[in-house]
Amino acid sequence: MNGSQLSYINEQSSKEFNSKKKANIKRENVIQDKSFQFAIRMVGAYQYPTTNEREFVLSKQLLRCGTSIGANISEANGAISKADFSNKISIGYKECLETKYWISLLWKTGFFDEKVHESFYTDADEPGKILFAILKTTRIKSIHNAQ
Repeated sequence: MNGSQLSYINEQSSKEFNSKKKANIKRENVIQDKSFQFAIRMVGAYQYPTTNEREFVLSKQLLRCGTSIGANISEANGAISKADFSNKISIGYKECLETKYWISLLWKTGFFDEKVHESFYTDADEPGKILFAILKTTRIKSIHNAQ
């Protein structure tokens, strides 16, 4: 994947995300929105190596964990307890870490160039940082409430 494919994926992701965002009347959920936009990019990241390079195994792993982040955040939003919420946020955070692993592996094995790697890695890091902050806050609050 090169810079032109990256530009195309970014453009398509932005168009689809913005149209869905306008249709969503609910209050804004930053982590949900960012993880959804990231999932769209991961679908594009999956399509390139499978179509052009005939690589299916590594890219499928990237697709699964990259889209799982938002799915776990959605589940956390429907949690039935604070522990359930914290667990789903924790899984989403771990999926971010795994996504970064597969992005780096695809780069080191020549399926992504450095520019694509940096872009995807930075994008995976952003929801990871937010999820980690949420996790710290919820775990600290639960410790204080238990005392």
